Amino acid sequence: MKRCDWCGYAEAEDAQTTVYWELPDGTKAIEITETPAVACQSCGMVYQEDSVTEDIENQLLLIDTKKLPSSVSFDRLMKTERILKRNYFDFSS
Repeated sequence: MKRCDWCGYAEAEDAQTTVYWELPDGTKAIEITETPAVACQSCGMVYQEDSVTEDIENQLLLIDTKKLPSSVSFDRLMKTERILKRNYFDFSS
């Protein structure tokens, strides 16, 4: 169980959901299915934790997005071969 970031409810649950993401170059948006999420039964929010958002953003910067289908599962996206080793624009670490 997790604490909901929106209402503070102590029993939010791990879930999976479908999200829609604009590619970094702005050419199109893709559907990402089975994306890890947090679901709160108290306030009804379903959201991605910051770490999941960062994983998606970084992966989309590191792969050839022209080869992505319009719909892809989260696991498949994360397993897509990278053309760069790391995000050279991320100075947070």
